[in-house]
Amino acid sequence: MNFSRALPLAVLSVGLLATTACGATQANGSTETQGSDTPAYCADGPINFGIEPFEDPAKLEPAYGVLAEAMERELGCEVEVQVVEDYSAEVLAMRNGKLDLGQFGPVGYVFASEQAGAEPLASFGTADGELSTYTAGIWVPQDSEIASVDDLRGRDVALGGVGSTSGDVLPRYALKTAGIPEAEVNINYAGGHPEALLALVNGTVDAAQINTQTLATAQAEGTFNPDDFRQIWTSEPIPNDPITVRPDADPELKKAVKQALLNLPKEDIEQVGKFLDVDPAGPLLEVAKDTYQPLFDLAAEMGLTEKDI
Repeated sequence: MNFSRALPLAVLSVGLLATTACGATQANGSTETQGSDTPAYCADGPINFGIEPFEDPAKLEPAYGVLAEAMERELGCEVEVQVVEDYSAEVLAMRNGKLDLGQFGPVGYVFASEQAGAEPLASFGTADGELSTYTAGIWVPQDSEIASVDDLRGRDVALGGVGSTSGDVLPRYALKTAGIPEAEVNINYAGGHPEALLALVNGTVDAAQINTQTLATAQAEGTFNPDDFRQIWTSEPIPNDPITVRPDADPELKKAVKQALLNLPKEDIEQVGKFLDVDPAGPLLEVAKDTYQPLFDLAAEMGLTEKDI
């Protein structure tokens, strides 16, 4: 299945970032007190921006703080970033009106679209102006007897977390296409992408999913040496996470947020981009529902329901 396409509340683990106690920073650099100068679409409070837990929140919060501050400058509104507890929590939070904006993993977006009406605005571009992608992978130790997905029967395999595109759905899709029932593999959900990688490094499993985003971060931190391991399976390129807006948001807010995102300098995006394997980062690019149609097709083929996130 080719995931590339050309371009034309549950409990929240809350990191409240880039908030301004007295007012919002305007595009000209001045700070205005909330009041008559505040845009109408954020006069009633801050814009709530939810982020999926695809990495340690302690690492994500500073990076998204930079992004949120840049959005504040463009919008003249406060922006509060919330790193959610899990994938389903973010969908539920948007459906219940607790989030105005949400960055979802590609499969998470499928459910956010279907259950919460999430509308995609932008995703992460490369330095040469193309929509960025990443891949899922299954890795084993260099000296392992496992040579392919077919050899995973009876083996312990670490996956990231339920509902993750690269850390759950795609590795299970690999098993399905290889004709291997999931009951014949000892699947262990490690609690996140970094945790799955560490399970392999620590020798507690025979194989683990590691996507290119987690791989890049771990190599930069010196916690993973790819020379000690082998990749036995990789997915087709996956379009990177969309930033979405709730469907009933003020139309002026939708317009302003989209424009702000597309106008952000790459310097304000690069910290987040590094976690998404977009380095060097380019500008955010406009995306539409059709950009993620292969993920809707994948969810249908896998028979996924809201219980699977």
